[in-house]
Amino acid sequence: MKILAGATLLGVAPKASAQKVKSFTVAYLALLAGEDRSFAPNFLRRLDQLGYIDGKNLHFVYRSAEGRPELLPGLASDLIRMKPDVLVTGFGTVAAKAGKAAGNGIPVVFMAVGDPVGAGVVASLARPGGNVTGLSDLAAGIQGARLQLLREIVPAASLIAAVLNPGTPYAALAYRELETAARVAKIELRAFEVRSPEEIAPQLEASKVAGAGGLAILEDPFTFSQRTEIAAAASRLRLPAIYGYREFAEAGGLMSYGTDHGKQWRRGAEIIDLILKGGKPADIPVEQPTTFELVINLKTAKASNITVPATILVRADKIIE
Repeated sequence: MKILAGATLLGVAPKASAQKVKSFTVAYLALLAGEDRSFAPNFLRRLDQLGYIDGKNLHFVYRSAEGRPELLPGLASDLIRMKPDVLVTGFGTVAAKAGKAAGNGIPVVFMAVGDPVGAGVVASLARPGGNVTGLSDLAAGIQGARLQLLREIVPAASLIAAVLNPGTPYAALAYRELETAARVAKIELRAFEVRSPEEIAPQLEASKVAGAGGLAILEDPFTFSQRTEIAAAASRLRLPAIYGYREFAEAGGLMSYGTDHGKQWRRGAEIIDLILKGGKPADIPVEQPTTFELVINLKTAKASNITVPATILVRADKIIE
């Protein structure tokens, strides 16, 4: 009996060892306040579907600068000291650059950088190099498509105002593309810069005084964080405006055309999965969006006495009424 008992114990030991589950640590660095509620849940749900369950085989660590970019380097260093398997950087270029600088060989995946090559985050889209890869939310021609949508609402406008934060690397690139599209359309484009919440209303009012028939709001972490205020000012001035993300339209903006962030963050989780299974960031190309969503806020249109043509409404992916 003793021999049999020993044999039984020897038989189960390897099985128990084989059942031991490997655990991974994924750290998330955010610039925006509330990113854990707006963007990160899509990411975590997709990780869960892929088999990474927080509290079981996944340790998820979240840190946010709450809209203060100067805090990002310190937060990134703190996360790297935890030696995560992957460091994720959320919305914006500044978070990605802080993550890369602190990286110390740990894989870094950025969720939304407008111009990762121009900002020096990666060497190229096809071959990122180093320990960084991720997703860009800028695609060729997107600014031209937004301008065309805006012109369908205000076909007689001779001046369009571009509202942008000049402190963001993406803004310069997006403005150049918008400028090219305006030149082709033979319409004047003028920049109105906003760097703080206090500048939003005065700058939008200045664009109205200058004769702007519509607004193109160039998205970045600052304008995104102030989307409700920007949308309210545009509506008060009865200026038709187009924005980059659906969150702007949901906050009261007239119209948005751009990347579906839910899909983007879910795709980011799939890239994390590739890395946790042994993939190297240097060999994983940076992905650009290929599908876009058009959202129309008819409540805002009615309140601002703006007519949205049927030709736009039939193309909308979502209409807010």
